[in-house]
Amino acid sequence: MTVTTAVVLAAGEGTRLRPLTHNRPKPMLPAATRPILEHVLDALVDAGMDRLVLVVGYRRRRVQEKFGPDYRDVPIEYIEQSKQLGSGHALVQARDSVSGPVLVVNGDHLVEASAVREVADAFAADEPAATMAVIERDDPSRYGAVTLSDGQVTDIIEKPDTDDYQLINAGIYGFDEAIFERIEATPRRDGELALTDTIARLVERQRVDAVRVSGLWVDATYPWDLLTVARSVLDRGRVSGPERSAGVWVAETAQVHEEAVLRPPVAVAPDAEVGPETVLGPAVAVGRNVTIGANTTVVRSVLDSDTRVGHGATLVDTVCGQSVVVGVDVSVPGGPADVRVDERVFTDRRLGAVLADRAHIGGAATLEPGTLVGPDATVETGVTVDGQVPENGRVVR
Repeated sequence: MTVTTAVVLAAGEGTRLRPLTHNRPKPMLPAATRPILEHVLDALVDAGMDRLVLVVGYRRRRVQEKFGPDYRDVPIEYIEQSKQLGSGHALVQARDSVSGPVLVVNGDHLVEASAVREVADAFAADEPAATMAVIERDDPSRYGAVTLSDGQVTDIIEKPDTDDYQLINAGIYGFDEAIFERIEATPRRDGELALTDTIARLVERQRVDAVRVSGLWVDATYPWDLLTVARSVLDRGRVSGPERSAGVWVAETAQVHEEAVLRPPVAVAPDAEVGPETVLGPAVAVGRNVTIGANTTVVRSVLDSDTRVGHGATLVDTVCGQSVVVGVDVSVPGGPADVRVDERVFTDRRLGAVLADRAHIGGAATLEPGTLVGPDATVETGVTVDGQVPENGRVVR
């Protein structure tokens, strides 16, 4: 059974990535200079998929307006998951759009095209109940562990309380059409249908083959993860546009002053402008139509599209959303920091600041490590901020 149709699960909100996901779904956050989902679609097309079905939900228009009816000449069909009731529920929404075997991936995990091909080929060759990719990682407690015997999955541990396991679920699956009935027969947990619960039931009753994959596999769960995602993309050269020198990519329509210094890896997207005496890098991604003034220093940071950074600013370990304004002489000195996400505090995370879409940071302001600034929030000139600024919030002297 040759697999040429891929279903991409891209309906989730990504609440742990707030404030960045207030206005767009997690798959549309930046992986260096392009959305995470664009990298996923590249992997699918490069792997030979000739039809794409995207299950969308939260802020779905952001996905549909970006990609339209096709991607790289491969047709896209959009299916809406109106309520986010789990990954299994999301896949079931695509039932009427799928005929025959299907490859399923998460829309928020960067994966290798070779991994997609390996799963598709293995499923087509042996026709088990399911085939899933597994990959070695040293933090299975974050992702869920998988155990194998003779190439078959023997157990899936969703939330292991130890990191002694070696393999995690890489989120690439091959299924036949029976998967939809199997999902619907799976008991719900807290009102949701989890795809991994269905696979766990299959492990008990039938055969689930595992394909061990390697290479790029990265996921953004928390805001600081976007810095790791960007670094992974840059280190592997997954950047569109010409490479000016080793590890330095500058789009043809970008304007980088001859007196600016770019320390690899650095990517500068189309229509961006970089002023004189500015230092970018290492590990910096400058998005489309970003403007960076003179004498600015940017290190280990992601600046999404249409952001403006005034001269003399220092941004370290910083994630800027879209249309952010950073004033003259702003200072973000960088982590480590203790960062609160929902009710949990994460200690010693390398994060200077997160500035959500359309945040405005006044001149000479200082953002202490771990600061989260919500969308449309304002930090006045000369203010020092430590902690969180809510959406539409305003911090004054």
